[in-house]
Amino acid sequence: MEDMTGVIPCTSTPYSEFKNHIGEEVTIKGAIHNIRDMSDFAFIIVRTARELIQCVYSPDFSDYRLDDKVVEQCSAKIRGKVVKSETRDGSERYELQIHDIEILSTPAAIPPVVISKKQINCDLSVNLDYRPVTLRNPKERAIFKIQEGIQRGFREYLMSQGFTEVHTPKINYAGAEGGTNVFKLDYFGKQVYLAQSPQLYKQALVPVYERVFEIAPVFRAEHHDTSRHLNEYISMDFEMGFIESFTDIMNMETGVLKYIMELLKKEYEPEIELLKVDVPEIKSIPCIRFKDAKEMCVKKLKNITDMKDFEPEEEAFLGKWAKQQYNSDFLFVTHYLSKKRPFYTMDDPEDPEVTLSFDLLFRGIEITSGGQRVHDYNMQVEKMKRLGMNPDEFETYLMLHKYGAPPHGGLGLGLERLTMHLLGFKNVRNATMFPRDINRVTP
Repeated sequence: MEDMTGVIPCTSTPYSEFKNHIGEEVTIKGAIHNIRDMSDFAFIIVRTARELIQCVYSPDFSDYRLDDKVVEQCSAKIRGKVVKSETRDGSERYELQIHDIEILSTPAAIPPVVISKKQINCDLSVNLDYRPVTLRNPKERAIFKIQEGIQRGFREYLMSQGFTEVHTPKINYAGAEGGTNVFKLDYFGKQVYLAQSPQLYKQALVPVYERVFEIAPVFRAEHHDTSRHLNEYISMDFEMGFIESFTDIMNMETGVLKYIMELLKKEYEPEIELLKVDVPEIKSIPCIRFKDAKEMCVKKLKNITDMKDFEPEEEAFLGKWAKQQYNSDFLFVTHYLSKKRPFYTMDDPEDPEVTLSFDLLFRGIEITSGGQRVHDYNMQVEKMKRLGMNPDEFETYLMLHKYGAPPHGGLGLGLERLTMHLLGFKNVRNATMFPRDINRVTP
């Protein structure tokens, strides 16, 4: 057996390199995505990791003869000559004249959903039932390539700003929000909880690294069965110390989103074009206080009953207002009521009824919650007691405050919700690879 060198030679030529091999023989590997048999010749579309490559079979090209072993969804190694052709609009493209096909694996059954069309034509529930198959459709997989770009942009920008990536436990001794919407687990005879948020841990790491971030799943035991809620989703969180104002956090998020959108346009053009994504331009993001936004909603909308938070139609209205008033797809809403924010949120010293906190709306839907945290020990203990919480149950969390913490704050950004609204979907499950909600735990 030869020694391992850590280098794996590329034995499949990517489509992007075809222009450098016109008239030459190359080899590609992929799945047979679609076969269009024209009796005396055939078009065979091969699906590689990110591309569809058109191959042409004809007895005129070589001695190879197409047989019944070549079927859709089989994996194959195809050897052929690169030729240039033109599309109907006159643009150049390249295809492969097949010289040989080596079958690497054969499917045992025909897929229950047609995936070789431009898009999956079935109910969302059917799409999700057969997710390992439907994700092979180019448009479906493009969704999660774009989602990769969002996470990559989040990570790259924050690391450029001195953040350290961390990974916090998902089995916790207490719920981060202090509420009841947590999943309980029997942990070797002890009751523990799945993490609602990395909140308590990322705060604890601020005195260690000053700036931290995490991209990881969180769990909410909420009985929502709506188009915008999941019981497991990916949260992109960051926490930063030595802030002068909670607006520092909002400024950092603005920088993150600018970077993400520019990265998508630069590095994910094939997916952006395939899905016809309207990528927003971000120069700055406007802000409005919760009180002012609520008053505006009450004047413009009818039957507003919740005066402590926004209903979905209010968020939609505010999204349209921000677009009309500022030509912005985003809007920060600040100074939420103290009653509606978690126990670790700092109250405004000038008005203790409100907090130094914010939500970020994107095209009329909330995607982020954040704000400044309480860093003083006595202040945090007093607030816990005022809210009916027992500080003794948060002894390890309060080490942060007891042994000294700088002014700090952070946020959590929902990856699936951001993807959903960026791509114009009506249901967050379209932007979730394998959704988990109150009805679904498979596949």
